[in-house]
Amino acid sequence: MKTIKGLFAALAGVLLLSSTSTIAQEQTRPEFVTITTMHWNMDNKDFKMEEWKAVEKEYLDKVTMKNEHVVAASFYLHRMTPDNTELVYVQSYPSWEAIGKAATRNAELEKASWPDEKARKTFLKKRDAYYSPMHSDEIYATMSNAKPMTAKPTLDMICYVRKGHFAYGDGTDEEFDAISKEYFDNVTNKNEFIKGYYPMAHAWGSDRTEFLEAYFFDSMADLEKMFDRDTELFEAHWKDEASRKSMAEKGAKYFDNRHGDYIYTYVAGLAK
Repeated sequence: MKTIKGLFAALAGVLLLSSTSTIAQEQTRPEFVTITTMHWNMDNKDFKMEEWKAVEKEYLDKVTMKNEHVVAASFYLHRMTPDNTELVYVQSYPSWEAIGKAATRNAELEKASWPDEKARKTFLKKRDAYYSPMHSDEIYATMSNAKPMTAKPTLDMICYVRKGHFAYGDGTDEEFDAISKEYFDNVTNKNEFIKGYYPMAHAWGSDRTEFLEAYFFDSMADLEKMFDRDTELFEAHWKDEASRKSMAEKGAKYFDNRHGDYIYTYVAGLAK
């Protein structure tokens, strides 16, 4: 059922790949998300997590929180991923144009917050010293059928990311829309262990087939419980084997069988 769950959750946003105007029509959510995968500077022998948090908190308060072009921003630390040196920085924006404007605004706010050039360079150098020069950037388009968190978290959370890939073949927009919404309404949205769910599709980057689903949980235990609860909800809505098989067959042509799983710690104190 884990495969069935991921399969149908993926369908929640496929329609937007062929119709970006749908995104623009939904003014209640950001339009784009940038994901920067960074790496710790492993040569920094004096690294202390609390000191890193303090530096990033200062930048958050003085710059990011005041940047009107950034809707949200957050850090994610490696928990179960292929590379223990990585950390991920995510920002969301109301439009494509806002991405460029945000960078310009950051520079303005940095000068305003540290008007003395020497002090500003010292702080930014200290901040940069935590990270390796190597990083990668991807931009994703947000999707419908998200389950936003009801309040900004005050404690660290578990973030489970499922990276899948769309297949481009037979199918119709109408069928996409119908089966994705039906699954979301009756399974994902009803699963009480899922505190937040955010689907995203590739907009700019290395792989146009990429599809990301970010799930938020209070604990690792709740992540495990999600799968069993999904099964219960799935079987409660599609009550017989024939209807379950029909749903699976409809969805199968819209994605391929590749996916990757990643688990991060969402850092509550470093989020906008």
